[in-house]
Amino acid sequence: MSTSQIRRASDRGFADHGWLKSFHSFSFADYFDPKHVEFGPLRVINEDRVQPGAGFGTHGHRDMEIISYVLSGELAHKDSMGHASTIRPGDVQRMSAGTGVRHSEFNPSDAEPVHFLQIWLTPNAADLAPRYEEKRFEFSEKRGRLRLIASPDRAEGSLLIHQDARVYAGLFDGEERAVLEVGADRRLYLHIARGTIQANGVALEAGDALKLSGAASLTLSQGKGAEVLVFDLPGAEPALTERARS
Repeated sequence: MSTSQIRRASDRGFADHGWLKSFHSFSFADYFDPKHVEFGPLRVINEDRVQPGAGFGTHGHRDMEIISYVLSGELAHKDSMGHASTIRPGDVQRMSAGTGVRHSEFNPSDAEPVHFLQIWLTPNAADLAPRYEEKRFEFSEKRGRLRLIASPDRAEGSLLIHQDARVYAGLFDGEERAVLEVGADRRLYLHIARGTIQANGVALEAGDALKLSGAASLTLSQGKGAEVLVFDLPGAEPALTERARS
């Protein structure tokens, strides 16, 4: 039996810190909703806008797979593993916090805000060695299709995550259409990063989400400036859970 649930953008948690405006798709920091704590191993989707010259000071994480996906602007990263880089639209960054890592995220621009998604998934094992990687996925790779950007086996040149999950990104306009077929034992989470699109006949806008359990496929069509992320997740509960912290 398949089930679906729409989560509208306006129903998300919201925090305004002045230098940071953040929408929370799942319970995070001071925002807690028992109906929206996690979806399988998908634990956090924060839509963040950071003002020029501002950012997150050095802080720690452990036992979490963290993906950063920039929509506009630039995001500078430094961590205790010795990595320092700046990612832009098209770049995807993955950090496995494992036994523990400290990092900072900063908007290096003195004029433009940075708009990005920070995504957390619980790993399938605790106390892994911390790891970092990033990769660019050209817009042409995502145009009119779902491009695999993270997986447990690096399929199709995707980034590695330590969880039985696959993350796809796509850009859709006009007649462009894509179908993702999955097993009945899987669950799907669709997040609309911007624009509008139809998902299995449901009209969705920027910030909206569609949760599917036991569905055989997801069909995306009638996009208007749409950028989407799709998470193909296991149906069983994740092995590790914890309340997310900022």
